[in-house]
This record gives sequence, C-alpha cells and structure tokens, in this order.
Amino acid sequence: MEKPAHAQRLRLCAPCLFGLEGPLGNELRHMGMGSVAPENGRVLFETDEYGLARANIRSRFAERILLELGSFRARSFEELFEGVRALPFEDWLPREAAFPVKGWALESQLHSVPDCQSIIKKAAALRMGSAYGLERLPETGELYQIQFSIMKDEAHIYLDTTGTGLHKRGYRPAQVAAPLRETLAAAMVDIAGYRGRGEFCDPFCGSGTIAIEAALAAKGRAPGINRGFAAEKWRSLPAVIWRAEREAARAREYSGEYRIFGSDIDPKAVEISRANAERAGVADIVEFSVADAREFSRPTERGVIVTNPPYGERLLEKREAERLYADFGRALSRVKGWELYLLSSHTELERCLGAVAGKRRRLYNGMIRCELYIYKDWSSRR
Repeated sequence: MEKPAHAQRLRLCAPCLFGLEGPLGNELRHMGMGSVAPENGRVLFETDEYGLARANIRSRFAERILLELGSFRARSFEELFEGVRALPFEDWLPREAAFPVKGWALESQLHSVPDCQSIIKKAAALRMGSAYGLERLPETGELYQIQFSIMKDEAHIYLDTTGTGLHKRGYRPAQVAAPLRETLAAAMVDIAGYRGRGEFCDPFCGSGTIAIEAALAAKGRAPGINRGFAAEKWRSLPAVIWRAEREAARAREYSGEYRIFGSDIDPKAVEISRANAERAGVADIVEFSVADAREFSRPTERGVIVTNPPYGERLLEKREAERLYADFGRALSRVKGWELYLLSSHTELERCLGAVAGKRRRLYNGMIRCELYIYKDWSSRR
C-alpha cells in the first residue's frame, strides 16, 4: 500500500456502546493501531491518516471515529476559550468550512452545554479568522463537525471523521419495531466466537441484524466498505488513502460454505430480513424462514444460537414475554450440544428459561441496560 513519506501521527477516539470497550479495543489492535486505551464508552488510540480511514471502513463495534485536536483543563469559560483558540483548526479546516459544535459535559465546573458550544464556536472562529485573514467566515463549504467532551474539568476537542454513525451500515432501511443496533449485534457475534465455522442460528431474527452481522463477519467483509464518510470530503486527507484502505479491505474478504439461519414468527419480519441481507450482499449465505421459536429444533448436534428475543417492555406484555422464554427454554431441551447467547433486559430471564447462565455480560441496547446470558452447552445446563 502506497503511503506518504511523512504520514502524521493522529490521536483518535472511538465512542462505543457501554460494554463494547473490550471487543473494540481488541479490534483496533488487530488493525494495527497504537496506544489503544479502552475507557468507559470509548477507546482512545493513535494511528496515521490511513488508519483513520481503516477504522471507519473496518470497525464493527465503534459508533464513530473522532479526530482529537487537543485536550486541556477547563474549569472556567476563559480556560475553555483560550484552550480552544490554541488548537490548529487551520491545519484541517479550509477557510470556507462549516463547523457547527456539539458535545457534552459531566462532573465538571462547566456544565452548561449550550454555553460551552457558544464559547467553543467563538474561539474556533477567532482562530480560523486570524489564520485566514477574515473578520467573518463564510461557512459555505464542507461540514467539519466539531465535538467536545468535558469530564472532570478535562476538555477534549474533536473533529467527527465519520458523519452518519458507523452502526448505519446501509443495509437496513426497513426495520421491524425495536431494532437491535448493528454494532451491538456484531459484538454479540464476536463474543460468541463465531467465525464462520459450524451452524449459527437466530430464532428471533426480527429484521435480520444478528444473522447478517454473523455473515459479514464470516466473510471478513468490512461493514463500511460500501458507504461514505464525512472525512472523505476533507481536502486535508487525500482521496488515495480511502481508495487504498477499501482495496485492502476487499483483499481480506474470503468465501466458504456457511450455515447461517434466521427465523421469526412474523412473515413480514422474515421478508424484511431477506431484503436487508440482499442489500448487505450476504443473501447467498443466510437462510431466513418463518418459524416459531417455541418449537425450535435443529438436526445438527452442535451449533451456536445468538439472539435478542422481545423484552416485554416494548413488544410484549411482561407475562407474555415470560411465557415465551419458558417455552423457548423447553424447546432448547430438545437440542444437544448447542451454545446459547441471549440478550435481554428481563430480570427474571433465567428463572423463565429454567436454567442459570454459566456467565453473564453487561451490555447496553441503546439506553436499555441488558445482560448477555451465556450458556456454553444448553443440554448440560443442569
């Protein structure tokens, strides 16, 4: 891969759903990123321009990729203003750039987000105006979204390189109610250890997200290979890096014989799943069918189930959900040697299923706190 002689070192931040910091950190290390440091809800790392493009194109678990312009203590609006004004915006933003500001503040003396937005905007505009010799910036060009976080009086100022969130793979314009975010589905597949070998099932497939993410992982297909990113329009990043990283990502793909199945009791959901799989380019390796999970049965003796059944809060009444779990647990008793990875926010899930999980892992489906219940061999659970 052709690279410039003096690729600059960049400090990046990858926000993620809570609980996915570990998988995301491992993923970034495998991509060759340096100084990978998982924190609550995000992973910090260092790389060059090519790595910036690579993270956007290949990450399965990150929500977006932020370029850090700088960090500093900000206990007052004056400190915030001066800290922002000292940052090299002109290295990245052209004179006509549009640069709106958004962000958040927690456990800090500066707690008013609108006031922080205003101060950061004014400081960035002053810096840009001074650099380009303008009293008023036109902001008629490409978007350079400024993001900030202030935590315990430590301010971090970023440029969003992603644009539309990375969980928007582009294959799911149609959804059933209460969809599972793609990044969480991909992480569940990863935690289950599925890499394309053996049989994979989701008996509550909904819009097909888990099965589709399993297929993408099995093929080694980069989830962002066919979508665009905000930083692709930046003059400061040459187009060659995006072409090179997409070519490298395509070269990593492979094909094989896969046994990936999704089913749902709702025929409309199955229809949507098939259409989504077609858009994702995996319709040839995922089989969707109409089936009742309460009658789940597989002829093979080994496999993995990764699923996200209705919780009860939104799609079913709580008692209906409990009956569904109990019936599903009884159905699982008829299969041998299967692993189960089940995501639910229902606090009585284990009692309803009829077995205590060998392991539980805290994950978040958006703002809903869930547990991933892990049964390594359902048939020997007792």
